[in-house]
Amino acid sequence: MTATTPQATALLSKLFTAPETPYGSFPFDQFFDISSSTAIEQTMKTFRTAMQEAITLHRAEIDAITAQSEPATFDNTIRRFEESGEALEAVTAAFYNLLSAYSCPEMMQLSETFSDWLSKLSTDTLLNEALFARIRSVYDQRKELHLDEIDLRLLTESYEGFADNGALLVGAERERFREINEQLSQLTTRFAQNKLCDEESWTLFVPADESDRLRGLPQQILDDAQEKARTASEAHGEGYLFDLSAPHVGAIMKHCADRELRYKMYLGRGSVGNRDNEQNNRQIVRQIATLRGELARLLGHPNYATYRLKHRMCNTPEQVEQLLDDLTKYYRQTALDELDELDHEAGFELESWDLSYYMERHSEQTFGVKEEELRPYFPLSQVLSGVFAIATRLYGITFAPAEDVAVYHPDVRPYQVLDSDGAHLGLLYLDFFPRKGKRSGAWMNNLREWTPTQRPHILLVMNFTPPTAGKEAMLTLSEVHTLLHEFGHSLHGLLTQTRYSSMSGTNVERDFVELPSQFMENYLLQPDVVTELLSKHYQTGEPLPAKLLNKAIQATQYPVGYSTIRQVIFGKLDMAYHTLAEGESLPDDLYTYERETLRGTTLRDKERDPEHPKHIIATAFSHIFAGGYAAGYYGYKWSEMLATDAFERFSEEGIFSPTVATDFRHQILERGDELDPMELYVRFRGRKPTLAAMLKRDGITPQEEVPAN
Repeated sequence: MTATTPQATALLSKLFTAPETPYGSFPFDQFFDISSSTAIEQTMKTFRTAMQEAITLHRAEIDAITAQSEPATFDNTIRRFEESGEALEAVTAAFYNLLSAYSCPEMMQLSETFSDWLSKLSTDTLLNEALFARIRSVYDQRKELHLDEIDLRLLTESYEGFADNGALLVGAERERFREINEQLSQLTTRFAQNKLCDEESWTLFVPADESDRLRGLPQQILDDAQEKARTASEAHGEGYLFDLSAPHVGAIMKHCADRELRYKMYLGRGSVGNRDNEQNNRQIVRQIATLRGELARLLGHPNYATYRLKHRMCNTPEQVEQLLDDLTKYYRQTALDELDELDHEAGFELESWDLSYYMERHSEQTFGVKEEELRPYFPLSQVLSGVFAIATRLYGITFAPAEDVAVYHPDVRPYQVLDSDGAHLGLLYLDFFPRKGKRSGAWMNNLREWTPTQRPHILLVMNFTPPTAGKEAMLTLSEVHTLLHEFGHSLHGLLTQTRYSSMSGTNVERDFVELPSQFMENYLLQPDVVTELLSKHYQTGEPLPAKLLNKAIQATQYPVGYSTIRQVIFGKLDMAYHTLAEGESLPDDLYTYERETLRGTTLRDKERDPEHPKHIIATAFSHIFAGGYAAGYYGYKWSEMLATDAFERFSEEGIFSPTVATDFRHQILERGDELDPMELYVRFRGRKPTLAAMLKRDGITPQEEVPAN
């Protein structure tokens, strides 16, 4: 890595750390352009220079801490270490958010280089003996320092962050720990890139003369697929080109009457990361799971799950398994009944590629509502206005277009967020539509972390079906649900009021981070909220009719048993991959391994799928192999329990109660990781959470009293 230069220092300041822009926003128009080979080359050069400079600066910050002759104190060591790395945070946030939202092959290649650099920096920092000695010195004096609870938590987490990352290891064990971390960094990056490339390389073409096979698909999807076929780089002729974007997968699986096309889409989606090509993730999965187990044992833990869970609300593998077993106990029979009913309605035993289609038909027949019938009532502009209005009613905050803020793509819309007193809370960037180089799914992330001098800049990303032929984008009910979820994460980031950046916003334990997001989903189940705020027919302006709304709300909760067991399956696999004992390794045949792991959890004794060895969950399970949810996927259901339990207080006192909303804001949304999450929850709720509210919502009647968790 080259040494710092005045030009590099100036570039870092101008573009990333101190840009002269509104609200300190990134001047994307000055450094990001991937429209041509020349522009790409310049963009990559800019990022490479900025990353080198930021890493060099961070190393200098660490050296300055360790070079002090004065004894270590909270202020000259713990606080200074906390405040270091802001420049690096700015560059990495800009680069990696763009890598997910608007990438190109050159960025993917550069990300591998950056992964190596950052992994080495992280390992060098965490294994820096002089730095850890100072942190340990302060930690050993903690009882005499009389720190308040926030400073004490920062000190404790600083010490444990080093200890949990090998600082107490010596000799060969320390060197092996370093090697494992570097390998894992490379492998998780490759996993994510393989998944994205494999998704983007797969398509399903239906010729125009076979358009009758597409009967039942929404016109908006057909228009989009037709446009993709017309503009595809590979000549297909006239017809419809489908890809693995969420709108296309959902449309085929839910609405396509042609069973063969559903089967092809099912295999296409289910084989991601496990095809016979260079993007196969099977061996990477085996390597990641094995290396994580070895890393945990170096630190004295029997497996990776034990290591990762020790600071969480649900803090042992046994507690996680108990939660998953409880969910299975409460929901499995309902799930079996749902499948039996579908088999009866279809007249044959359904396969996996039939389920979404017949569930949709069941919803239409039972609740009298078609998902696509609801789209005209949810134009994106109305939904967004309603989502903002919910936040305004709850917390008094408002959203104003920030037209003077630069964006990285014309589709991105930035907003300034203001508190009730007019104070600037941050920026919210909305990126709603699919594009080449954008990964699938939906997510919220920080473009800029909160610091004492910088309010957060939040990026909220979706993949809605784009507008067509002068008609604005219209959402399904499930897409409105997802938007509310990610908006909940965004509020967690925007409303933060912590003392330290590392404790701000969503920088909380994995099984707590989904509480604010899943909490917001509850507003889709409130009829007055949907009719008054979220829905308005794009032509007539009428809200969703009450009768249709009530049926739609019922439909959103179907199939509650099946969907819960599906989440349990993901949680069980996550724990299986991360509880490998010493000397235990994964077999080459991951297909059979997953089936054996889930025996007793899956819903039919007879294996319903034919033998499809390519259909392996792990090879596309980026949440746990590339996304930070390793040994943490259970957190979605845990957080759902927290969210329904928390919302019960709103239901009792008023869903827009100023008192309850203020408590939720002050005790949950603003506090980040300043206190133990269970303590924060109990402060808001007055007790520990239980599954009772979730079971009540889902119509599940337990045979015994539901204990607290």
